[in-house]
Amino acid sequence: MAEIQHSFQRYEKKFLLTPEQYGEILPILQARMDEEIYGIHTVCSIYYDTPTYDLIRASIDAPVYKEKFRLRSYGVPGRDDYIYAEIKKKCCGIVYKRRVEGHPDEIQAFLDGKRSLPHDEQIQREIQWFLQSYRPVPKAFIGYERRAFLGRQEADLRVTFDWNIRWRPGGLNLMYGDEGEPILPDERIVMEIKIAHAMPLWLSELLSEHRIYPHSFSKYGTCYQRYIAPAVFTGGKNYAEQYYDEPDHLAAASYLPGNCYASGRADRAGVFV
Repeated sequence: MAEIQHSFQRYEKKFLLTPEQYGEILPILQARMDEEIYGIHTVCSIYYDTPTYDLIRASIDAPVYKEKFRLRSYGVPGRDDYIYAEIKKKCCGIVYKRRVEGHPDEIQAFLDGKRSLPHDEQIQREIQWFLQSYRPVPKAFIGYERRAFLGRQEADLRVTFDWNIRWRPGGLNLMYGDEGEPILPDERIVMEIKIAHAMPLWLSELLSEHRIYPHSFSKYGTCYQRYIAPAVFTGGKNYAEQYYDEPDHLAAASYLPGNCYASGRADRAGVFV
């Protein structure tokens, strides 16, 4: 397995693009950056929160410091694939991410406090402290397709594009597939610029030329505000009734006529290829 980075410290800026804006800036990025070797790939996450959603509710209030915990995989993992347990923190505009990896059963045993992992002990202690402090439980699956580019002259520059952002309230296991309901009502793309220092001048000018401006956006936060909170606090749609606990059931459901779930396979990338 390739060497895995366990710690990140950087600034992250998000932007919401139309497909037209994406198409306009893509050739310029391709001329100045290198696409990651993974190409278009699917990112899957299980977000954890307290039973009363204290973490995301605090995050929405835009505090100076906030944190979240999730499990993540790249594609739908099998039992022998690696997944990641991640803490993501933001303080004074700087994003810090700590993560450990293991097979799904190893990560679950680690979360249950039944075993340690052969990685950075400090990161493991941070995750265990978080789990003991908040007692979070799985709350939502979020998946999307991603395309990422790396700077040629700016080694710390990374630009990602995410689309087909979807969620589900049940089947909260990364091995249960990547199906879900759309989070955004249109085809907007989330662009994220990740960099350790100042943004390169050429990139700043490119965004200004195409009228692309920073936009505060959180996938889990948007999911919570648009779908979870209305159901939990105002007696709206009860998403808990859609809970899937069998992977075969979930996979079969995505192909039923009229089913609201959308497949996340990369062959549906369409204009993003």
